[in-house]
Amino acid sequence: MYSILRNLLFRLPPEQAHNVALSGLDLAYKTGILNVVSRRPEPCPINIMGLEFPNPVGLAAGLDKNADHLDALGALGFGFIEVGTVTPLAQPGNPKPRMFRLPEHQAIINRMGFNNEGLGHLVSNVEKRRYRGILGINVGKNKDTPNEQSEQDYRKGIAAVYPHADYITVNVSSPNTPGLRDLQFGDSLKQLLHAIKDEQAICEKNTGRYVPVAVKIAPDMDDAGIRFVAGALLEAGLDGVIATNTTISREAVQGHKHEQEAGGLSGAPVREASLRVIQGLHAELGERIPIIGVGGITDGESAAEKIRAGAKLVQIYTGFIYKGPALINEAVEAIRKEQHK
Repeated sequence: MYSILRNLLFRLPPEQAHNVALSGLDLAYKTGILNVVSRRPEPCPINIMGLEFPNPVGLAAGLDKNADHLDALGALGFGFIEVGTVTPLAQPGNPKPRMFRLPEHQAIINRMGFNNEGLGHLVSNVEKRRYRGILGINVGKNKDTPNEQSEQDYRKGIAAVYPHADYITVNVSSPNTPGLRDLQFGDSLKQLLHAIKDEQAICEKNTGRYVPVAVKIAPDMDDAGIRFVAGALLEAGLDGVIATNTTISREAVQGHKHEQEAGGLSGAPVREASLRVIQGLHAELGERIPIIGVGGITDGESAAEKIRAGAKLVQIYTGFIYKGPALINEAVEAIRKEQHK
């Protein structure tokens, strides 16, 4: 049934289809249809970052930037949901069109640019949610905030969402905010990580609860870059790392009509790059900092290989758009088999 719906949705421009699909999902949830047609995975619990996940397959940030659709998405059987990226102030993002499908490659190029309604809107939605599963909230900096002042935006984001999140993700790896990825390197990264841990400690004291913080990194770094990031994460004492965001490489989609479109490429073409980063991180981190694997998960095997590479959890987004909710079950079962080998 999903393939029929997808074919209809794919007749619409990508961003419009995205909004129509989420509105339809909300309607199916509110009318009870979703509970009838969706098949939730059998429990496959795992404890990571001090949290008990009902299964290891989550929804990546970006699909529900404002937590507008949290209850409906939560009814599909994800082991956890990550909303955002949210910035302190609302911002419109980049000019349209800013999302492009590459069906031949099971891929998407987007240059959305952290379009969101700001912290107040997201927190209000989260406070009203009925979803009681594990919730991650992904925070970023506003486009107009200079990199040298980015620490303030991340502190604001962490402080605002801390009372409402089960874990927080700091996004320093979107290719669609100018200069953002520069925060992944050198002293900029070390200073930011220490500021994040400082804000986390302040929030823990104020709320009386410890909320783990992870950092989301890009696939476009060499081995030396991976080793540096791993070392910086260990030094600062981060709770987790999400590998990876979208890629700026177009090597896997050469010749496609959208090859020259600016933005991050997601889906099947980022599978190998994501895997390489996960393997490199795991070689440096071992079991000290858990890795959440993202990028190019289109079936059970591509989910299981992330686990073999060293990830403890996985997230899906583009594969979910192409395959629908059935991918959740397929990924959970493949990981279950991997765990019992």
